[in-house]
Amino acid sequence: MQTYHYRITVRQYENMATMSPAVAMRQNDFVTDSTDVPTAASSHAQTLSRGIRALEVLADAHEPMTIAELATALGVHRSIAYRILRTLEDHRLVVRDASGRVLLGPRLAALARSVQRDLQAASLPELTAVANELAMTAFVAVLDQDEVVTLVSVEPRHVVATVAQRPGTRHPLASGAPGIAIQSALTPAQWAGLGNDQQMRDEALEARRTGYAFSHDEVIPGMRSISAPLTIPGQPPAAVAVVFVATTADDDTIGDRLCRAATAIAASLH
Repeated sequence: MQTYHYRITVRQYENMATMSPAVAMRQNDFVTDSTDVPTAASSHAQTLSRGIRALEVLADAHEPMTIAELATALGVHRSIAYRILRTLEDHRLVVRDASGRVLLGPRLAALARSVQRDLQAASLPELTAVANELAMTAFVAVLDQDEVVTLVSVEPRHVVATVAQRPGTRHPLASGAPGIAIQSALTPAQWAGLGNDQQMRDEALEARRTGYAFSHDEVIPGMRSISAPLTIPGQPPAAVAVVFVATTADDDTIGDRLCRAATAIAASLH
């Protein structure tokens, strides 16, 4: 079967920005790229992958992006980035501001609330209590392959300054107190199942004895973190943690409070 490739001129592309969505999509249906053509060796949906990658790029951006900037970040032609953008807009996953720049849409917040909904709901009361008692940002992080991802966080009330820990923030399992705490709760079979060539950290073995882990300057320069493992049958390994700059409380006091929070969260889900 012969495959045809169509291109649009820069002027046609610029005109698409003023077209109605329906007309723009019809025009854009003829914009293809050789990498969009399915092959027998392809086992993934490339367009879907690019759409997800676009959301990841926007989530990491510190400000709204132009279509050209998004295209550069994705490594695709602007016309392809435009097509991805229009699809995401149709599902309200991204929006554009008054200047036409792209940013994540509020629909993503609704989707995020559904991720491990029970764990989020069970965690919030305990995280709120911990955050206000210790005057630190408290959060729950979960294991995602070889990374640790913040699921939900709570900042303390009535404090002059606090450290933000945005849900969706991720860092390697090998670093940070939450990563060490999660390592400490993994069985040898679970560790081997990660396909990780690295050795489990010595701090994880120590955390098994004390019940909590701590780190300093590992994920965010100047920040300290203390974390306790959170184990819930049938769910990915997780951890309860706090992040802070300085405190008058000792590590044992904070670690004990986090262990009690983890126990309470786990008990509420049984």
